[in-house]
Amino acid sequence: MAEEVNLVKDLALILISAGVFTIISKALKQPLILGYIVAGFLVGPHMGLFPTVTGTETVSQWSDIGIIFLLFALGLEFSFRKLLKVGSSALITAMTQCVGMFIIGYVVGEALGWSNMESIFLGGMLSMSSTTIIIKAYDELGLKNSTFAPLVFGALVFEDLIAVVLMVLLSTLAVSNRFAGGEMLLGLGKLVFFLILWFLVGIYLIPTLLKKARRYLNDEILLLVSLGLCFVMVTLAQLAGFSAALGAFVMGSILAETLESEHIMHLTKGIKDLFGAIFFVSVGMMVDPQVIVQYWGTILVLTITVMAGILFFSTSGAILAGQGLDNAVHAGFSLAQLGEFSFIIAGLGCSLGVMRDFIYPVIITVSVITTFTTPYMIKAGTPAYEFLLRRLPDTFVAKVNSFAGQDRGNSPAAQNEWRKLIKDLAIRMLLYGVILVALNIGSHLFLDKFIESHLDGLSVFLRHLISVVVTLAVMAPFIVGLAISGTQISRSSLKLIREKQSNIWPVISLALLRILIAMGFVVSVIASRFDLSFWAILLILVSGVCFFYIGRRSISRFTAVEDRFMANLNEKEQSQRRMAPVSASVQDKMAGYDVSTEVFTISPDSSCIGKPLRDLPFRHKSGVNIVKIMRGSHNIMVPAGDEVIYPYDKLLAVGTAAQLSEFHADMAASIHQAEESGEFELEPVVLTAESWLTGKTLRETDMRRTGCMVISVISDGQVITNPKPDYLFKAGDTVWLAGEKSACGWWT
Repeated sequence: MAEEVNLVKDLALILISAGVFTIISKALKQPLILGYIVAGFLVGPHMGLFPTVTGTETVSQWSDIGIIFLLFALGLEFSFRKLLKVGSSALITAMTQCVGMFIIGYVVGEALGWSNMESIFLGGMLSMSSTTIIIKAYDELGLKNSTFAPLVFGALVFEDLIAVVLMVLLSTLAVSNRFAGGEMLLGLGKLVFFLILWFLVGIYLIPTLLKKARRYLNDEILLLVSLGLCFVMVTLAQLAGFSAALGAFVMGSILAETLESEHIMHLTKGIKDLFGAIFFVSVGMMVDPQVIVQYWGTILVLTITVMAGILFFSTSGAILAGQGLDNAVHAGFSLAQLGEFSFIIAGLGCSLGVMRDFIYPVIITVSVITTFTTPYMIKAGTPAYEFLLRRLPDTFVAKVNSFAGQDRGNSPAAQNEWRKLIKDLAIRMLLYGVILVALNIGSHLFLDKFIESHLDGLSVFLRHLISVVVTLAVMAPFIVGLAISGTQISRSSLKLIREKQSNIWPVISLALLRILIAMGFVVSVIASRFDLSFWAILLILVSGVCFFYIGRRSISRFTAVEDRFMANLNEKEQSQRRMAPVSASVQDKMAGYDVSTEVFTISPDSSCIGKPLRDLPFRHKSGVNIVKIMRGSHNIMVPAGDEVIYPYDKLLAVGTAAQLSEFHADMAASIHQAEESGEFELEPVVLTAESWLTGKTLRETDMRRTGCMVISVISDGQVITNPKPDYLFKAGDTVWLAGEKSACGWWT
């Protein structure tokens, strides 16, 4: 019982201290994150000024759950489809930062006199920025819809993936004391395999199940289902050897492709904020003042290295990725802090005995310091960009920005048709190949054992035959999907053949290669249970080629699995296009530019009501354009200047992020703040023979005209609530009057 009491006491202490210091932070116009960290520092085990948390292990578990919810929320807001849109840019930015900081970290470790292994681990610890800190800071600063936000979030996701591989490499290096490139490639391959498998299976199953159960899903059930799915994926990720945070992010990304994503985001926001607060408080609790005093020089050197190094390498990476100077500078200033994986890598090094114990609290302190500076660094991005714009040569800025424009201008239509064809083929073969490999592995792990335990009376030949037949039956749709051409591949192939007749032979060769690879999976399933001769394998391959060639038109109809997957993947986007065609068109055509749309609802208290558009300073003051007015079921496209604004009109504005922000402020300023007048009262009145109401019906009084109404009447011991208009008042009735005191006093 004592443990439960301590648990409740610790939780109360954490939440109260977090609440108090976040109020102080808000009053001082500081980010809430700083309040959380200060609260953790003051109630942590290293300070004696306030009551101290006793169960630090329990708090650590809660903070782990906080990371799960924060990454789950990130996945809901930043799906894999968005990641693919900035994929190459985010990957280049993340790789440049990680490689550059790894080298710098190793050099700094050597300069500080640390051992070779400690320097290697330091390079890994300094490579990763903080996903959770940036999510929280962007949320508080209102930057989630900025032009550089997709680049930053994409880079953070790739950094988390790189961190998983790095931990595998560092673990192997610490144990074997030698560099094992094979282990790194194996870890990377394993990571890619599971990510693709989880995404494919999740997109195929989860949207379909949610759609079928939609009429049964209220808020409570949807919350339980979504959180249950999150923790199922967390469990699977940990069983596969990955972090819980990665599993939460993957499930969030899968649910982000469903129609319920925004609803789930709303339902889980309170839980995310609660456990996120516990996480940031726990980070503050790790700060040890004695360590700061003893190793202040090391902490200062590492802090400067982190902030300056990440700023330089991430900005350089974004420029190399063709993101332009503006986005690159903002991304660099946003990423300049240590992340959660730094804690994990530091803990890994200490647990493996290759790092001294003081390094862990030093890294924690550096992380906390850079967490403090993160909101200010993000805010400093704009003045830093303006400073560089004034100081850098115009030719350099123009070249960087023109490089960014060329990068955005490379539409699929302008790319080489052969590149498109090979890219589509590679993606198709990779996706179907992952599923087929997973099914083959699952067959050996589960199906063979099941048959052996339940059909042990059959001969070995029959058991293997049953296993082969069942496995191939399950794999059949995916073998067909791998062997046949998708719509885009067929379109590109026909276009190449029309352009040049000789292209038919390489196109046929690619199709033949795809069929042979598909039949290779068939051969692998059979060969793993039976001994096959060379001629048997050749016969299977030739039979497969003939089968797919002769029946390709009929076989192409049996693509229900692929059709369902693509329908689920595109369902949310198509729904958004139907609901908001203008916004979808701007998002598609202007992707990569600082141009976006936002809907503003006209308040009934707005001073804009009754005025035509031309008399409103929208265009001249904020710079936005109103491209659509939604009035009930009626839409006015590109409204004229004489269009009058009505209450509850929805204005679709287009402009830059700064213009939309200023427009939002103008709309808020146009609302009249109404003040309550008069005193409302609810009082009983007992009617006498001389009362004015006595002998009159409620309709005859016309009481509502003066701002007073009858709520209830007690007559002869009977309570009549909301009496009808023909009710006749009589002496002795108790009448409950409601309204302003001045109005109701007249009737008494």
